[in-house]
Amino acid sequence: MQDKDLTVERKALSVNLDSSKYGTFAEIGAGQEVARHFFQAGGAAGTIAKTMSAYDMKFSDAIYGEAGRYVSRKRLVQMMSHEYELLDQRLSENRGSETFFFAFANTVSALNYHKTNECHGWMGIRFQIHPLSEHYDLILHVRMLDRDNQLQQEAIGMLGVNLLYGAFNYANDPDKLIVSLADGIGKERIEVDMIEFNGPEFESMDNRILCLKLAETGLANAIMFDHSGHIVQPAEKLYKKACLVERGSFRPVTQVNLDMLEKAKSQFSTREDVDENRIEAFMELTVGNLLSTGDIDYDDFIARIEVINSCGYGVLVSNYFEYYKLSSYLRRYVSKPIGLVMGLNNLADIFKETYYSQMEGGILEAFGILFKDNVKIYAYPIEFSNFQRYGEQIGIGDNVEVEIDQDGLVTIENLLVADNLRNLYKYVRENGFLETIENCDRENMQLFSRDVFDRVCKRSKEWKENLPKCVVEMIEKKNLWRSATES
Repeated sequence: MQDKDLTVERKALSVNLDSSKYGTFAEIGAGQEVARHFFQAGGAAGTIAKTMSAYDMKFSDAIYGEAGRYVSRKRLVQMMSHEYELLDQRLSENRGSETFFFAFANTVSALNYHKTNECHGWMGIRFQIHPLSEHYDLILHVRMLDRDNQLQQEAIGMLGVNLLYGAFNYANDPDKLIVSLADGIGKERIEVDMIEFNGPEFESMDNRILCLKLAETGLANAIMFDHSGHIVQPAEKLYKKACLVERGSFRPVTQVNLDMLEKAKSQFSTREDVDENRIEAFMELTVGNLLSTGDIDYDDFIARIEVINSCGYGVLVSNYFEYYKLSSYLRRYVSKPIGLVMGLNNLADIFKETYYSQMEGGILEAFGILFKDNVKIYAYPIEFSNFQRYGEQIGIGDNVEVEIDQDGLVTIENLLVADNLRNLYKYVRENGFLETIENCDRENMQLFSRDVFDRVCKRSKEWKENLPKCVVEMIEKKNLWRSATES
């Protein structure tokens, strides 16, 4: 059967008609939606050894062990492990030499009656790539975007079929598997923001790159890595924490980047509504930035992730070019204060009305979203000499002016936006939505990141200047970016 002919129903049927595939389905929440597709396709007796659902928490704990949160990666892995072990124990002697065993599981929170909950789920399959082989895992996290419970259940059922079919047919072609996840559903109904391939045959695959491809293909709007470079789910990482995020290219992380985030964190932590022990500070890359030179260079992407991690920070990669969209995204998961850390060039960009021409309410609507629910911008000053020198290159100067002060710094106090927006700028400042980052290290303000990157690529005599020691060590250890100017 050609791929173009493979509807979700045909995928389920093709698995059912393959007598070598045999396994179990365990589903918590949103009904037995995945198993239902295989039953309705026909021939399921040749595929399904068992289906089950353990809705009651005590029953679920008794079967799989305690997990704390029932819609979580931990619970999903418990389910796959338990069901696969039972399958192997009970059937391997009789049919293990000729069967690809699998254990499919999901744990999902679909839309509740009051429509107040986060609609998301974890889904995975533990499977063999040939009889008697070691097991392999495919795991993903999904957000359901429909505003109807039955539609969400329908989407979960189709996604499960796509994942199971993909595991057996596209496991060695992850790009194809990722694209196939939305078959029959559409990217407007689901968001897959994490995927993992685990097992001996998948060791050459980098899950960080695979997750980036979710964002690159539009299946995810954002993906997240912790300070160790491990893929994490934002809802779990940001749970009950205040959030501080700095956007940049980080190619590589410079002394200025660190000074921005660390000085902003010092000010952020003094707020009465912020617990300094519950702050999640991280750096953010946009997919647009990664695409700035054409196609994404995955080696370059991994290099950026690793130098950020070497500084002790996690990374968010998003499709949110506009800051108001980033703010709205973070508000899904963060109820505590949010701080956006940026330089004066990015602050000036926010006041460009052309960015909001597609919005019915224009810049006023965007600012209403941007500053909703305790969001504040922390703006890093710039040397006036650099403002003049680089203004045209970095995109400031066409819609802003500067009143020169004695310190020779451009700050939020002497930055003048376009005449028609100055009252709006005054409102943002006077209501505490905008704050200058204080006590900045002016020695590191002489160069922009593009200059530092050029030095790193050329390994010029002074290339280590303006870089944190940990970044220098990482660049030397892995010989990062030496060939960047040659590509």
